[in-house]
Amino acid sequence: MHSRLGAALAVLLLLSACAGNKNENNGTPSPTPEETTKTPSETGVTGTSFKNWGSYGYTLDNNRHVPFTEISADNVKDLGVIWSAELKKLDADVKNGNQSYPVVIDGVIYLTTSGNQVFALDAVTGKTIWHWKPEAEQAASFSKAGIIANRGVAVGEGKVFMLAVDNSLISLDQKTGALVKMVKLGDSIDGVTLENGYYETTAPQYYKGNVYIGSSGSDNGVRGFVAAYKASDLTPAWDAPFWTVPPKGQDWLANSKFQGGGTVWNPVAIDEQTDLMYFATGNPAPDFYGANRPGANPNTDSVVAVNAMTGKLVWAKQEVSHDLWDYDAAASPMIINASVKGQKKKLVVQGGKSGLWFAWDAASGDVVWDGIPFAKIDKKDPTPEGTVSYPGVLGGENYAPESYDPATNYVLIPGIESPTLYKSAKTEAEAATPDFPGAAAFGTGMEEVPNVKAFGTVTAINVDTGKQAYQIKTTDAQRGGLTSTDSGLAFFGELDGKINALDIKAGKVIWTFQTSGDNVQAAPSIFTVDDKEYIVFTTGGSKPKVHVFGLGGDKTQGPAGAAETGGGHSAK
Repeated sequence: MHSRLGAALAVLLLLSACAGNKNENNGTPSPTPEETTKTPSETGVTGTSFKNWGSYGYTLDNNRHVPFTEISADNVKDLGVIWSAELKKLDADVKNGNQSYPVVIDGVIYLTTSGNQVFALDAVTGKTIWHWKPEAEQAASFSKAGIIANRGVAVGEGKVFMLAVDNSLISLDQKTGALVKMVKLGDSIDGVTLENGYYETTAPQYYKGNVYIGSSGSDNGVRGFVAAYKASDLTPAWDAPFWTVPPKGQDWLANSKFQGGGTVWNPVAIDEQTDLMYFATGNPAPDFYGANRPGANPNTDSVVAVNAMTGKLVWAKQEVSHDLWDYDAAASPMIINASVKGQKKKLVVQGGKSGLWFAWDAASGDVVWDGIPFAKIDKKDPTPEGTVSYPGVLGGENYAPESYDPATNYVLIPGIESPTLYKSAKTEAEAATPDFPGAAAFGTGMEEVPNVKAFGTVTAINVDTGKQAYQIKTTDAQRGGLTSTDSGLAFFGELDGKINALDIKAGKVIWTFQTSGDNVQAAPSIFTVDDKEYIVFTTGGSKPKVHVFGLGGDKTQGPAGAAETGGGHSAK
C-alpha cells in the first residue's frame, strides 16, 4: 500500500499544486494600478510615466483585467519579444520551474523563482536592478516541503514582501533589495513549521499597513489559517489568526488523529471600499478517508469573508461538503461589479477543483449562482478497490486564476479535464503516511487513469445568466490562468511554452506565439511605460525564464517547449 501511495503522491506533487526599518503603517503605499506615476530620473529606470500591475491579481479585487487598449485584435499579430532572460544565467542557484506572477511598479518588474529568490528588473530593458536570495543554509531546508514553487510578491511602504517555503515572511527594501526583516511564522503562530507539514508557496497581499498571508499543507493534515502582519515590523496585526477549522480533538475533529486541513494556499482578495477580505480554502484531511471527520467539515473547500482589519468572520460558503476527492477551492476569489439578471451587483466569484463555479453577493454571502459546471462531473465515493472520478485531483480549476471582462460580462475560467483513480483507506491508521512531511494524512492512494489523455479548457460564463457562453479546448491542462484587457483580448499560456491571445467576445484564439520557455504555469501581467503597453510572462521547466512582449518586438519564435506540469514541485 505504501509503495503505491508513495508513487501516487510523487505524481501528485509533480502535478499539483506557494534588521529593522523605521517605516510606520502610515507609510506611502504603492501607487494604485489606475494611476499614472512619475519616477525621478536618478532611479535609473527606463521611462518617466507608468501604469502599474500593482499586486498578484492587478488590483486587490484579483480580477486580472486592465484598462489598456494599445494591443488589439487588429495589431496583436505585431507582438514580439522586447527582451527575455534565462533566470539561471542571472543566478546559477535558481531552481527548476517557475510559477511567478510578476508585480510591476514604476517601470520595475518584481518576480520570484522556485527556491525563493527575488529579482527586480528594468521592465523595458531587462537590466537587473537588484537581486536577493536566501542564505544557503536556509535554502537547504526547503526540500523538506516537497515543493519549492513561489507565486510572487507584494509591494507597499517602500518594501517588497515574500513568503518563503520554510514559513518565513521576508521584507526587502524596494529600491535596493536589502533585507529589512525576516520572521518565522511559527514564532507567532503555534506549530507553523516545515516539520509539522506547513509550507508557503503563495504570494502575500499588502493593504492599509498590513501584509496578509495564508498557508499550504492541507494534504499534510495541518490546521488552516489566514493571518495579518504589520508591514512596518512584521509583528502580528490581528489578535489571533483566523483559523479555518477547529483545533485537533474538537468539534468534527473530536475523533480524528489529524488536524483538519482547510489551508489558504493562494492570495486573498480585498474590497477596498468595505475592508472585507475574501479567501478560498483547501480540502479537509485525510483527503480520501472521511469516517473520523463526520459531517460537512465546515470552512474547508469554501470561500470565507472576514474583516481585513480585525480578522473577524463575516460569512462563509462551502463548495464541497465532506470532501473525499481533494476538491480544494484552490484559486483566489475575484471581486467583480457585474450585471446579474439585469441588475448591477458586487459579487465574489470562484471556481473550484470540483469543476463548479460559484458567485455570491459580496456583502452578505447570499448565493447568486450556485455550482455552475465548467468541467466534466462524474463523481464517485472512493473505495479501497478504486473508483474513477471526474474531475480528478488536479481539477476543475486548480491554482490558475480567472479573469473578468466587463465589456462582455464574462468570467473566463482556466480548466483541467483529467480523471483520477481514487483508492481510499480502510482505516484511519492506513490513511496515515508517516514517510511524508509533517502530519501527512493523505488517505492512501490515487493513480492516473490509463489511456485517458488530459486536456485543458477556457470557459466563458455569462455572469448575467449564469450560463456558459462558450468553451474552448487546449492541448494541455490550464495551469497558468488568464489576463484580459479593455481591447477585448485575454492572454494565457500553455504547458508547451506557447502563449495565446483569445478574442473574448468571439471565443476564438487569434494569435499564438511559441516562446523559448519550456512551459507556462502563471498568468501574465500587463503594464505600460511611457504609454506603451507591455506583457510579461514567466516560464518554467529546466530553463526558467522571463519574457516581455510588446508591439514591434522580435517575432522570432522558439522551439516547442516541454508539455509538463512539474515546474518547481520537487517530490521527495
